[in-house]
Amino acid sequence: MRDALVAAAFQLFLERGYEQTTVDDIVALAGVGRRSFFRYFPSKEDVVFPDHERCLADMTAYLAENAENPEDTEPVGRVCDAARMVLLMYAENPAFSVQRYRLTKKVPGLRASELSVVWRYERALAAYLRGRFAGRPDGTLRADVIAAAVVAAHNNALRSWLRSDGQGDATTAVDHALDYVKAAFGTPPATPDRDEPEPGSEDVVVVVSRRGAPMWRVVQEIESVLTTQREN
Repeated sequence: MRDALVAAAFQLFLERGYEQTTVDDIVALAGVGRRSFFRYFPSKEDVVFPDHERCLADMTAYLAENAENPEDTEPVGRVCDAARMVLLMYAENPAFSVQRYRLTKKVPGLRASELSVVWRYERALAAYLRGRFAGRPDGTLRADVIAAAVVAAHNNALRSWLRSDGQGDATTAVDHALDYVKAAFGTPPATPDRDEPEPGSEDVVVVVSRRGAPMWRVVQEIESVLTTQREN
């Protein structure tokens, strides 16, 4: 029933336009009553975004799984993975997603509704990150900035894919965009200290010195060799 109402609504939106289509028109085409429509959708606007509530719930549950896990050392990577859930929702039905994108661009009210949905996704990501960064200097600021960056990167790639009528690999584009966020805010890989030799890689220095040379001269020659190696 829910899918039938969405299909009927979009058929009429394309044929007549969004503003010219009423709820009565939608239920008439779907062959159901008004009460059935409002059982699934509070308003006509909501029929345009039938899947966001489910996706938002899934994302929130996903983030909550490891919210208190001390072994989760990559919270930035986790919110990026959560954002990919939104992409998968769009990619499930590219034709519908492209239709909705075109419709939303034309109707200011729908654009405002979409922005409200995007804000809710961002708040869900920020809430998780605030918990992970609690007690750190600027933890709340860091959480909000990263959440906004994740949403901006994801939406940049997603909208490019929608503008291309759903052609190409959306996953690759979104991964590329989110990699920027992880590079900027994620935990960098550990690198060995240049002044500390890696295990098993100690230098062996052979110094030839005159027999009977004072020890200070031998030490001076060793230091000279090591300094030359560091400079090279």
